[in-house]
Amino acid sequence: MTPTLAASRASLPPEGAFAPRGGPSALKLVSTPKFIYLASQSPRRAQLLDQLGVRHKLLLADDQEDAESLEAALPGESPTAYVQRVTLLKLEAAVQRRVRRKLPEAPILCADTTVAKGRTVYGKPADAADAQRMLSALSGATHRVMTAVALHTGRQSHLALSTSRVSFDVLTLAQIKRYVSTSEPMGKAGAYAIQGHAAAFVTHISGSYSGIMGLPVYETAQLLRRCGFDL
Repeated sequence: MTPTLAASRASLPPEGAFAPRGGPSALKLVSTPKFIYLASQSPRRAQLLDQLGVRHKLLLADDQEDAESLEAALPGESPTAYVQRVTLLKLEAAVQRRVRRKLPEAPILCADTTVAKGRTVYGKPADAADAQRMLSALSGATHRVMTAVALHTGRQSHLALSTSRVSFDVLTLAQIKRYVSTSEPMGKAGAYAIQGHAAAFVTHISGSYSGIMGLPVYETAQLLRRCGFDL
């Protein structure tokens, strides 16, 4: 049974929890899968799966799918609830995509990352001005980076969450404008890439570096081990 579009905030696991749906042993398969589908166009997530030695094939949205609409926040929704709900919606869309394309069955992995300061969510900037606004808000402060990872195998869907904290130095307007001019902030939650030029802004990290990049290796490995991968 796949997660439904009507997944409620009440059904989501507490922050940092591993949440199998269908029992603690539901992910256990008879043999190791030959590969997984990665339902993400992020090259960083693909690289991190390569780091784990997990063979994967991309399962990306087609032109008919409105992938961006899945990332719309609900009124009053907390950042934690938001990132988990969006990840489950992306997973359901990927499951339906595989069936629609009549592709061979294999585990499907997807993830979503969001940056939050308090209850304010900083998603992908709409343009350079929006990126500048986000970076100005994060300057000289500590924010959270949350990445939810979801795995579908058989008839079960499972969710894990990684939460890290990142502190930025006080940034000058000139620094922000110079960074935005590189175009690196575009397409990145919070308008920055920890593995890029923005590393020079970071004074402290608490949590998962790979989670801040977009795919927490520890939580992902937990999910994959439970579906038969020897990691």
